[in-house]
Amino acid sequence: MSEVSSPQTSESVICTPIGVMTYLAPTAAHIDDATLERLHAYVDQCVEERRYRLVVDLSRVHHMDSRALEALLDLQDKVIGLGGWLKVAQVSETIREALRITRISNAIALLDDEVEMRSESPVQPAGMRLGDRFVAKGLLDAKHLEEALAIQQQSGKRLGEILIQRDWVSEQEVLATLGEQLDVPFVRLRPGLYDAAVVRSIPKRTAERLNVVPLFQVRGEVTLAMTDAQSIPLINEVEERLRCRVRPVLARSDEILKTILESHDDSSLTDELVIELDEDFEVVEDAFPADLSAIDELAAGSPVVNTVNSIIQRAVREGASDIHLEPARGRARVRFRIDGVLYEIMRPRMELHPALVSRLKVMANLDIAERRLPQDGRIQVHTQGRMVDLRFSSLPGLFGEKVVLRVLDKSQAILNVDNLGMQDDVKETFLGLLARSYGLVLVTGPTGSGKTTTLYAALSYLNSIEKNIVTIEDPIEYQLDIINQNDVRPAIGLTFAKMLKHVLRQDPDVVMVGEIRERETAEIAVQAALTGHLVLSTLHTNDSVGAVTRMIEMGVEPYLLSSALAGVIAQRLVRTICQQCKTTFLAPPEIVRRYGWPEDERVQLARGRGCPECFDSGYRGRVAIHEVIETGAELQHLIMSNPSRDQLDSYFSSHSLKTLLQRGVDKARSAETTIEEIGRVVSAI
Repeated sequence: MSEVSSPQTSESVICTPIGVMTYLAPTAAHIDDATLERLHAYVDQCVEERRYRLVVDLSRVHHMDSRALEALLDLQDKVIGLGGWLKVAQVSETIREALRITRISNAIALLDDEVEMRSESPVQPAGMRLGDRFVAKGLLDAKHLEEALAIQQQSGKRLGEILIQRDWVSEQEVLATLGEQLDVPFVRLRPGLYDAAVVRSIPKRTAERLNVVPLFQVRGEVTLAMTDAQSIPLINEVEERLRCRVRPVLARSDEILKTILESHDDSSLTDELVIELDEDFEVVEDAFPADLSAIDELAAGSPVVNTVNSIIQRAVREGASDIHLEPARGRARVRFRIDGVLYEIMRPRMELHPALVSRLKVMANLDIAERRLPQDGRIQVHTQGRMVDLRFSSLPGLFGEKVVLRVLDKSQAILNVDNLGMQDDVKETFLGLLARSYGLVLVTGPTGSGKTTTLYAALSYLNSIEKNIVTIEDPIEYQLDIINQNDVRPAIGLTFAKMLKHVLRQDPDVVMVGEIRERETAEIAVQAALTGHLVLSTLHTNDSVGAVTRMIEMGVEPYLLSSALAGVIAQRLVRTICQQCKTTFLAPPEIVRRYGWPEDERVQLARGRGCPECFDSGYRGRVAIHEVIETGAELQHLIMSNPSRDQLDSYFSSHSLKTLLQRGVDKARSAETTIEEIGRVVSAI
């Protein structure tokens, strides 16, 4: 067989034969001419080799224009006459909707929807009148229907118009219900669900006058969004102007107008705005400078504003912890950190990047004219029914300013010890440490391992009106009731050490120090623990016993540390297997032998195949693994002798304490994560 016999990669398409099927996967977010040419070339090759069953995998494609949609039909034509077929798979909601409203989904099957094409409401009998449909769907009661019908008889207005004017039924529900009656699709217009070039095929003023917007044009048929699908004169005018047939779809009038304005006002931005923006998005602290003329016109434009808002909203929806906007030589890129790993979400054109940065600076109330120095700020938005804080940080670079937004979503934060995922024995030890009236409790691990989350959960557990709890943080990530939280300010000399000295004069019961970074803070924290305070803090070490050597290396006297240290918890966050694409398999013999599992036992492990839900990674969500050590009399004596690392490791193993690696392997054995993920995070396999 020729070159299609094994997976191939070009710049734009990956071709992979699997059994009797051949998968064609475009790799770009938008299908351009080069990608279309490559797809046709691969299909021609498949036809030559008599491979007539094709699947076009669109998992990496964000949206499709008219040419790409028409190409699917052209590709199908090449194989269908030979007894083959073409299906599409892994489609986004936006592409799924485009296939529906153009009726291409009637001709080409969606492989995922051999799952099913969901309908938002139960199908009503074809002959049912519009008013009865509203009643059957619970949108209108019989009394209001009678009143509306009476008004209709007197005024001659349409029933839907009356219901909207009286605010009895929303325009969206009227159009959706009318679409069911007429068998005309109803669509929520949004970026990515129209071809900007097709929208501009009707002049702006004409489109506004007619209150219509053409969305796609495929094989001589234009999909036309309108509010009145029964207006024959209007349809005739559009058909005559565009010289093609019209396929009407119903859409809200305000969305039609918005689409017209965005496509005609700044068409260069429309293709980038491919993320659906829900209506419940509001910038809470959007303080504009007094001199509006200082803001770039582009940054103030609606498409840029919508792009920024949609990026933020998608990040919140996907559970991203950070948003990266990065300039490069030819194009910029937007990446989300999800479950500790960065994923590329979109690639805006380079000329758009400064406008996006300026818009974010406006939202953070920063100086948009300053592009040479780093800036930090804060943005607060309300979306999806909750308040979300964003920490803004910009850094000038070779190609422009890079911006990172830290997403602080309190509703998603774990502020309860029961939800930390600790094994029962770890949780019991941890709660025992928190029950002490004094001592130093350290949480260790690298950046991004969830140390601060564990401290916040501990504070929530300890929080009481009877206790004075004081925190020293950099910065304050989540606001907690009753607790006295304080920010360090190195710029004015207010460091962790200086703040800690003053906090100890505030009669605290519990002190939380965000991080012990240097000798002075370490010594004061130890002194505080020795003088009757419970001190919680974090430290950057790889494991629990490493905290002992790190504190001694910082200059803390071993005899003081031995008396002050109550215990140490080391932790990591490991990704869990995506439940949507989870599969199980028998552990290979070498894995069974490596971990000492019974060789006569069928050990089942799991992994994720990769799907759109998990960005093809096979993982979705994270769980913590912990290693805990409590300071008893034996360990105190050992610390006083200024032990070596080997002595501490020997103590740990002699007391049968489970390491991070062993905890992780247990998680893999229970099919929560994979052996590979444990190796990546713990770096010890």
